[in-house]
Amino acid sequence: MSEYKVRKTESSKLRDRLNHPVIDTDGHILESPLVLADYVKKIGGADMVERLFTRVGGFNRGPGAPKRVPWPIFTGAHTIDQATYMLPRLYARRLEEAGVDFSTLYPTLGFRCQTIEDDELRQVACRALNTMYADVFREVRDRMTPAAVIPMNTPDEGIAELEFCVKELGLRALMTANEVRRTPKLILEQAPQLAGKLDEYCSLTIDSPYDYDPFWAKCLELKVVPAGHSMPFSGTHNSPFNYIYNRLGFWMTYGHAAARGLFLSGTTQRFPGLNFAFLEGGAWCGVALYNDLVEFWQKRNMKTMMEYHDPANVDLKLMEEMVRRYGDDAISAERVMPDVHKEVRNARTPSGEVPGFVNDWTTINIQKKEDIRDAYVEPFYFGCEADDSLNYTAFNARGNKMGAKLKAMFSSDLGHWDVKDMGGVLAEAWEQVEHGLITEEDFRDFTFVNPMTLQTRVNPDFFKGTAVEGAVASYMKGSAKAA
Repeated sequence: MSEYKVRKTESSKLRDRLNHPVIDTDGHILESPLVLADYVKKIGGADMVERLFTRVGGFNRGPGAPKRVPWPIFTGAHTIDQATYMLPRLYARRLEEAGVDFSTLYPTLGFRCQTIEDDELRQVACRALNTMYADVFREVRDRMTPAAVIPMNTPDEGIAELEFCVKELGLRALMTANEVRRTPKLILEQAPQLAGKLDEYCSLTIDSPYDYDPFWAKCLELKVVPAGHSMPFSGTHNSPFNYIYNRLGFWMTYGHAAARGLFLSGTTQRFPGLNFAFLEGGAWCGVALYNDLVEFWQKRNMKTMMEYHDPANVDLKLMEEMVRRYGDDAISAERVMPDVHKEVRNARTPSGEVPGFVNDWTTINIQKKEDIRDAYVEPFYFGCEADDSLNYTAFNARGNKMGAKLKAMFSSDLGHWDVKDMGGVLAEAWEQVEHGLITEEDFRDFTFVNPMTLQTRVNPDFFKGTAVEGAVASYMKGSAKAA
């Protein structure tokens, strides 16, 4: 049988014209359930295989599924593409057609493994999946690396799998969670028979029942970057009838929540050397959050709150005078002023202090708006699909507060239905240059610099032994000289 002949595509022709490599931050793997079953059996036994394939949605999809999922999840138009995403050696050979030099690959079945509610089954499934990845991608580490699937229901669980994947398997990229689904405490206490049937969103930062700081510290210690790419459809993305309704804004919703939690909890300040990635949600949600944070701080920092919004500053005499002069029988001083007095009194504690909950900035040290920029722009990276028409917003220094450019990263989504032709992804991303929305320098940041620094800021050796090692080393050397 002859070897597959790599074809010339619009993307590969574009790559030939670029003076820098292209690093893809989010391709996908189509795992074989049969191969995964072998690893689950080896790690957890035959009974665990039965539990996984009979109880977990996404392995056996049926008409009774509680929510509508994509049909199909992979591309069906090009048989060679579907085969590619299943076969690492073919995948590595064909990256050239996508115009990509190196790619980090994320799971398909792994999304389900990470969100299994059964603690034992979840941990066995993730361990099996990661072991399988380490084995099947061993020969192509120069062109691609699989992301280890890290279960995050507790910090200890995450740390255990993180240490195994890095120290034992040699994996260097992570897929963490933006959130965790848990059965509500009230259900566990009053209706335990409904456990696993009803769940709620739980942040890893704001209002979390666990302290995840030990996990972030372990990421720094092991020189790996947490990249959230979770997939538990829930809340407003949980229709059993319409997948598009579920999908629109889905990744953005979870990435936005995770980013604002990490920022407002002060996590980025406590771990200043650590980067965080939010995949597939696009740049525009990160842009909106960044600008909103600046605007909210300018109006709701404590100095401004006390100056403009402190009820103690209400001139009750003037208020009553205006009500008597311009009110009527419905809005009379006798009717409304008692409530006004009550609201002013209740705005303070009995001892006359401002309630502690008024200050939303106690967990992060923000003294000026530039502090927001520094704690947000440096560590946050946003994965953007090639055809996302709003990618340019990350580079819109004229529109973003303090002239910031956010760190948007080229994310092909190869392997899933969004990509109709493997050879078209890079060319699609280039259209924003052709339309004058971004510069060629922005495109270089989008496809090379940002995907590179996502990893090298934490682990300078991340790309050693890969096809982009030389270009990365050259860039880092130049940056060091410039500094």
